[in-house]
Amino acid sequence: MKEKIDTLWREIQSGNISTLQELETFRIKYLGSKGVVKELFGELKNVPNDQKKDVGQLLNTFRTQAEAFYEECKERLSAASAVHSKLDYSRPGNAEPVGSRHPLSLVRSEIIGIFSRIGYTVSEGPEIEDDWHNFSALNFPPEHPARDMQDTFFVEKGEQEMALRTHTSSVQVRVMESSTPPIRTISPGRVYRNEAISARAHCFFHQVEGLYIDKNVSFADLKQTLLYFAKELFGENAVIRMRPSYFPFTEPSAEVDVSCTICNSKGCNVCKYTGWLEILGCGMVDPNVLEASGIDSTVYSGFAFGMGIERISQLKYKVNDLRLYSENDVRFLRQFTSEF
Repeated sequence: MKEKIDTLWREIQSGNISTLQELETFRIKYLGSKGVVKELFGELKNVPNDQKKDVGQLLNTFRTQAEAFYEECKERLSAASAVHSKLDYSRPGNAEPVGSRHPLSLVRSEIIGIFSRIGYTVSEGPEIEDDWHNFSALNFPPEHPARDMQDTFFVEKGEQEMALRTHTSSVQVRVMESSTPPIRTISPGRVYRNEAISARAHCFFHQVEGLYIDKNVSFADLKQTLLYFAKELFGENAVIRMRPSYFPFTEPSAEVDVSCTICNSKGCNVCKYTGWLEILGCGMVDPNVLEASGIDSTVYSGFAFGMGIERISQLKYKVNDLRLYSENDVRFLRQFTSEF
């Protein structure tokens, strides 16, 4: 009997009563009319006469301790409940700071939304690319001087030399290899170039490149698509102009400028007093690029374009330092709290 009483007391002490419901369960189990204490006193008649006095004293002590434990828990929980009941649940809560999406994410989503409305899908690919997808399939032959246009970070992967992609055109190659025209896709993503970091350049940045391949695609289709994009992004009064340029994977190629939205084309320090801002490069897909990806260039033609998201974001939010986008300065990021 003594060992049983000791075991029950240790069980009580190890219990963790944290609610009034748990306390009531304890009372019924140990102190109720059919509880443990009542049962123990009922078993006293089975104890030998010479031990009844000692066992009875132990039982009385156990009952007293159990009752004291119950009262102590009751007092503690009642006090906590009293404090809890004083809370005014009708009071408004404390205002939590509202976060925001990064400005580059906002512009990226807006660009994707514009092209999605005219049937473009989004395609993505790896940031570590092989030479074929990053250069050769895009009409960059080995040792061609055009490869020097893009300072590349090279990565060794076993015996194969890989590179951090210098443009998301590599994704377009993968799409052409795995799809049958018509193809209408945009490829947003991060790219890398071995350049010194400054207010106007960074070793990594973000691009959105577009590709459209079908029968009888013309340069006029390209121009109309980009004019639609400019008006959707910069406003109905936006005007574009196209200047001849060179890219290994397009022929003919062009640089596209948009009328300066900051000075309304009157001339300011942002547009260098020309009234125009360069926003992207474009051109008709070179037949060699189509053939390299298994597309018959005698049947299909297409156009491609690419833009830097940082550049578009600079024009949209008038940010004059590219480094601000990657420094995670909350003073800068808080300016976009109201954006969705």
